[in-house]
Amino acid sequence: MPIANAIANAYDDKIRAEAYADLELHGTYYLAFRDLPAIIDAHVRGLKALDFGCGAGRSTRFLRKMGFDVVGVDISEQMLTLARERDPAGEYQLLPGGDLGALAANSYDLILAAFPFDYVPTREQKVTLLTSLKRLLSRDGRFVNLVSSADLYVNEWLSFSTREFPGNQSARSGDKALVVMLDVEDRRPIEDILWTHDDYLDVYQRAGLLVHKTYRPLGKPGEAFAWETELTIPPWSIYVLGDAAGAGR
Repeated sequence: MPIANAIANAYDDKIRAEAYADLELHGTYYLAFRDLPAIIDAHVRGLKALDFGCGAGRSTRFLRKMGFDVVGVDISEQMLTLARERDPAGEYQLLPGGDLGALAANSYDLILAAFPFDYVPTREQKVTLLTSLKRLLSRDGRFVNLVSSADLYVNEWLSFSTREFPGNQSARSGDKALVVMLDVEDRRPIEDILWTHDDYLDVYQRAGLLVHKTYRPLGKPGEAFAWETELTIPPWSIYVLGDAAGAGR
């Protein structure tokens, strides 16, 4: 399945893309990445990595600083241009037509997907995409999928607001949910696809992926941020996955 048919690129807009490209690991986004080094160190053996849906390269640069030999891939040439401008030494590839078939099977010790699944609309498309990504994992490789929790869309956060969108309260998996980013000047609502924890477990099982661990990072007292809901409700979920067929290895 071409990825372009499954993922609506929320940042395929010059103003929004540039605003997102300059966004640092600040505020609520800090919690998405704070624990990744420890999580990856605990689960990943090997240094060859794929950053799937790399956008402007923030997560690709993050992995390279951790010592990974990483390639970032995305469906948006505009975002990749921004990535290369900010990281001329990095390796970034456009997925022509969104096709993962050009990437070598059984090649990556780590696949990181930081938020692209927030834009994959249907169960079938998620399962097909997950199955394609599983093919790329090395024998003992791990797929780390970082997604927005369902709670993100019904609470107020240091970096996000949802109060203007009461329809989020009744949204179910596969429904659109709106959120405003507070850390950028562009305050146009972003349209995500809500997906619950139970439904993520379902699509992983259908794709033949085993959940090794689930993390839900919370803010901590004393951190350098004036947390809103982050101290008690996790805005993100981080799933560490492997090929279920190799679970006994």
